Amino acid sequence: MKKSDLITIIVVAIVLSVFIFVPGALDAFNSATANHGMIMSFFKFAILATFGEMLALRIRKGCYTEAGFGILPRMIVWGILGMGIAMAMKIFSMGTIGFLTYLGLDQAAFWFAGSLSWGKVLVAFCISVLMNSIFAPVFMTLHKITDIHIQQTGGTLKGFFTPIPMRDIIAHKVNWEVQWGFVFKKTIPLFWYPAHTITFLLPGNYQVLFAALLGVILGLILSIKK
Repeated sequence: MKKSDLITIIVVAIVLSVFIFVPGALDAFNSATANHGMIMSFFKFAILATFGEMLALRIRKGCYTEAGFGILPRMIVWGILGMGIAMAMKIFSMGTIGFLTYLGLDQAAFWFAGSLSWGKVLVAFCISVLMNSIFAPVFMTLHKITDIHIQQTGGTLKGFFTPIPMRDIIAHKVNWEVQWGFVFKKTIPLFWYPAHTITFLLPGNYQVLFAALLGVILGLILSIKK
């Protein structure tokens, strides 16, 4: 075990201990999530998803960061994408229930608002399928574009805020065989459909947090595959 691994374990243990042992810490977290949902979504994804990418790098190359990795630019991107995910979760939750009701499933809203049942699982699955089929490909492609831009600009904040050469990246830098053949065709139906079904079964104040944790898990899975 490297020194960096020990430091990482200690930091994670301290953060978890705060929520477990400090009175009112969890209540304060839930209150902040309820009152400032979008801001909290930014920080949840900025911290957790970036940490997931750092863990993935540790598995692949034995280090948590490297020249050109760009921790701060990645945190900014993940924070903004996190707010987009929080927005999408609200839009697709309400929109899917409205669509199911339009199709004649009048119990959809009642099931989704109630306790765990097969009806609630069905509605959660429908929300997950629609969100991941419509929103996720755009989200994943945008993330890939920004990831390439960060690498091309050396991982610096100054470089990150330069104009993104969208046409060049889309036409020449994105590996569409992998993006379509693996990211879209495999991770969306095999991972994100069931994973976000679970997400939508959780209480509202934990859904975005769990979604961010899923990013960490997927990052580890992809690193192992690589």
